Amino acid sequence: MSENTEILLEPPVAGDEADTLVGSLERQRRIFAWKCEGLDAAGLSTRLAPSALTLGGLLKHLALVEAEYFTLRLLGEDPGPPWNAVDWEAAPDWEWRSAAEDSPEELYTLWRETVARSRANIRKVLAEGGPGQLVAYKSRSGESPSLRRLLIDIVEEYARHVGQVDLIRESIDGRVGEDPPEDYRPF
Repeated sequence: MSENTEILLEPPVAGDEADTLVGSLERQRRIFAWKCEGLDAAGLSTRLAPSALTLGGLLKHLALVEAEYFTLRLLGEDPGPPWNAVDWEAAPDWEWRSAAEDSPEELYTLWRETVARSRANIRKVLAEGGPGQLVAYKSRSGESPSLRRLLIDIVEEYARHVGQVDLIRESIDGRVGEDPPEDYRPF
């Protein structure tokens, strides 16, 4: 990955593998942030029937996914609160349901801080080697995926949810579009 620590807004046109993977993830994060920004509790709780999905739930879910993949799986480290205080066996969808109890500020802050931690962890691991290096996580069969695989998985996760966010946000205030304005900086 390049020495530049500035956040990429999208993948480079002809960059190396690490910058392309991270740039693809950053593009999805940026679109997600733009579609979720500036909403109050009512906006973050809006649903489209028949789904129970909300933007608040998506903010919290993607914060969980970021913590799980880029702290727990990548480094083998405790993802910290609130994730390590949940009984996931008893409440497997806790992040989706509990988001309704959180203020917009709490949800936005949780997602932003988790993304910042993920970025730092990814930079740290890439500085030690390329995207092909194996991560701390081991599957049931004892295999460890590469950082490349984690990055691809998270790009897919964001891309799937950005499509859902598009529909919900449009129903709230008509915000449409594939990309945020050029000068949009979520952080």
